[in-house]
Amino acid sequence: MKILDWYIIKKYLLTFSVMLLLFIPIGIMVDISENIDKMLASEAPADEIVKYYFNFVLYFANLLFPIFLFLSVIWFTSKMANDTEIIAILSSGVSYLRFLRPFLIAASVVAIVAFVMGMYIVPNASKGFNEFRFEYIKKGRKELRDNSEIYKQITNNDFIYLKAFNFESKRGDFFTLEHFEDNKLEYKIEARSLKFNEEDSTYTMRGYKKRIVGAMNDSLISERKVDTIFPFDVEDLTPVTYMAETLNYQELNKFIEKERQSGSPNVSKHLLVKYKRWSLPITAFILTIIAVAVSSMKRRGGMGVNLAFGIAIAFIYIFFDKIFGTMAEKSGFSPMLAVWVPNIVFGVLAFYLLYNARR
Repeated sequence: MKILDWYIIKKYLLTFSVMLLLFIPIGIMVDISENIDKMLASEAPADEIVKYYFNFVLYFANLLFPIFLFLSVIWFTSKMANDTEIIAILSSGVSYLRFLRPFLIAASVVAIVAFVMGMYIVPNASKGFNEFRFEYIKKGRKELRDNSEIYKQITNNDFIYLKAFNFESKRGDFFTLEHFEDNKLEYKIEARSLKFNEEDSTYTMRGYKKRIVGAMNDSLISERKVDTIFPFDVEDLTPVTYMAETLNYQELNKFIEKERQSGSPNVSKHLLVKYKRWSLPITAFILTIIAVAVSSMKRRGGMGVNLAFGIAIAFIYIFFDKIFGTMAEKSGFSPMLAVWVPNIVFGVLAFYLLYNARR
């Protein structure tokens, strides 16, 4: 690579790193000011708080890295334009696409790091971050688990239903299990309550009834109390809402397949997490091209105009991402399309702006 390439790559990576280092402490201070009272009230241990903010840094750096990347590229490219460096580079015979090359090389470095972190490092940080928040900050909140109207397929032949399940007490109400063979109901178990016993991993059913379906007549068995085992774990009944975020890529694929087989209504939400991990590196290239195309020309108003335009585009991108994500979670909209439509739209915008900038 030539001197020009190294010059731009160093500016790219250094400005992006400084942007992260400047904003992350601000984010930490804002979080502390909002939650310190709750941490003290919950008596959160000091070492747990330190771990929480380490995970906080990784979690939000990964979440907001496209915006930081976009603004940092606009910042240093606008400065180069104001200092007439870009005019000098292009006047020396360097084509605009050749000028863009070191930006894309630097974006590749960032994209690779973001990809590895998103697949294997950030999930563990997300687990620690969310567990701390729900234990010490959002203590007692109900949004941790979707614990009402549970209907799941637990094996190829068995389906269960629970009207509600309390994970803290390990107790559920109005339990039903239906067993099928060759698509025909063989027997049905009903219980007024279901209690998980941690000491021996058994389940206690009260108000037990079992109806065995016969060719001519059914037989009914009733008991006040029955202890038994089932081919599902208590975690399978009400997985935490952030479970998909805490799994690496291989674990996430297995979890999604398990949720799909069980008939979980949250499969679309989990698929969104999976596809976003793949789309995030591509976003780095798209936003880099837009940032360079927007800020490589010297404008009246200097960097302020470019930054204002960049912030506006960043908010529009977030808006698109949230709208399509909500559509995928709440309706039948494809999670893959929900993730890739914003990138496709902004990819078209990137090439349009690049074409105009070359002219």
